[in-house]
Amino acid sequence: MTPLALDTLRDCMEGVVPAVLATCDETGVPNVSFISQVHYVDPERVALSYQFFNKTRANLLATRQASVQIFDPVALADYRLELDFEETRTEGPLFETMKAKLAGIASHSGMDGVFRLLGADVFRVRSIETIFPPSTIPPPPSRNLLSAARRTSQELAGSGSLGELFDRVLSCLRRHFGIEHAMVLMLDENGRQLFTVASLGYPTAGIGSEVEVGHGVVGVAARERSPIRICQMAFDYSYGRAIRDGARSVGVEWSGATEIPYPGLPAPESQIALPILSESGVIGVLFAESPEPMRFRYDDEDALMLVADRIASLIPLAKASDDAPRATAPAAPCPDAPAGPLVVRHYGADDSVFLNHDYLIKGVAGAIVWMLVGEFARTGRTEFTNRELRLDPRLRLPEFADNLEARLLLLQRRLRERMCPVRIEKTGRGRFRLDVPCPLVLEEIERQ
Repeated sequence: MTPLALDTLRDCMEGVVPAVLATCDETGVPNVSFISQVHYVDPERVALSYQFFNKTRANLLATRQASVQIFDPVALADYRLELDFEETRTEGPLFETMKAKLAGIASHSGMDGVFRLLGADVFRVRSIETIFPPSTIPPPPSRNLLSAARRTSQELAGSGSLGELFDRVLSCLRRHFGIEHAMVLMLDENGRQLFTVASLGYPTAGIGSEVEVGHGVVGVAARERSPIRICQMAFDYSYGRAIRDGARSVGVEWSGATEIPYPGLPAPESQIALPILSESGVIGVLFAESPEPMRFRYDDEDALMLVADRIASLIPLAKASDDAPRATAPAAPCPDAPAGPLVVRHYGADDSVFLNHDYLIKGVAGAIVWMLVGEFARTGRTEFTNRELRLDPRLRLPEFADNLEARLLLLQRRLRERMCPVRIEKTGRGRFRLDVPCPLVLEEIERQ
């Protein structure tokens, strides 16, 4: 009989059914307890959630051996893993992944505030034994995820710009993976915030909405540079709360006045965030969610991580394509010019910009639009280059993190989303045009 491979048993490790953990003390006296989570690490290792089992913990430290029984809720099969204890991790990607999943299990079972992960106990699997063989035939998967990843990779390769790349990503997620709600977020110049540049399936696009690194599923995936996946609702990791908590952490009370509403689902049951990694580190996050529990499994994580890696490899090419020579683009249809002038107000404290008292954007993107309208008001210029923005000291762009193309894309889409008469349009190699069909009134509110 062919030995069982650990990676064929990953359906048993989704936390649907608690596992049974057995240990013995040095005299052979057994101790059996339920455990919330058995987590697949690699083809030779699993990790168990270390929570509050004092006797189990003492036995593990004394003998460094354990046995865990896991249950496949799809095939209705039982398996026993014989384990050798290796180490306990209290930080890092594995710990954060298990912490997020445990939060989902706790929230789903009404145990918020009770389940708290103290560590991730890593074990080498010595042997696998079938206790009860599968009694049902699992239904075939709804889609071939490897094929979906391959088709997505092929379609992304033809992207002619950064904006087209992000739009194709979301289109492929819907058509090939059946994902209806997703976002692409990019890391800001200072490495502290992620901002939304494209979204799928929400009533509002939420272009420009931000998540602080380290907060929520998205922020933790960016900080740990590792996929974070939750199979049941976990309020502590919800996208909206991450934004509000991030604002409060820097002393900003939530009012919505200078924040772009996040486009996330009000009550997701499944979430997955995948870091987009370059050689220098994380540059963004691919995020998806669903109102269905258990929507994203281990296989989905593997396939979507391939997509995230493909995005990372194509971003430099898309930026170069943005700078490639091209014919002048026709102006996109603009809304009717307002009857009176457009009032553009800028707050120097955070570079936030308001149009006729309605919030538009802040930060680097706000500084860019203020510089552009200011130059137009002084000289009448409408043609600009990426290079001059990079060199303009007023924008305070860090030399080591060139994210200008993503910022321009964000600003272009945000202006369209707000139906603003002022538009930004790409016109050629590293060039763009500011379309201003109405008079402007500029108001500067200096730093206090």
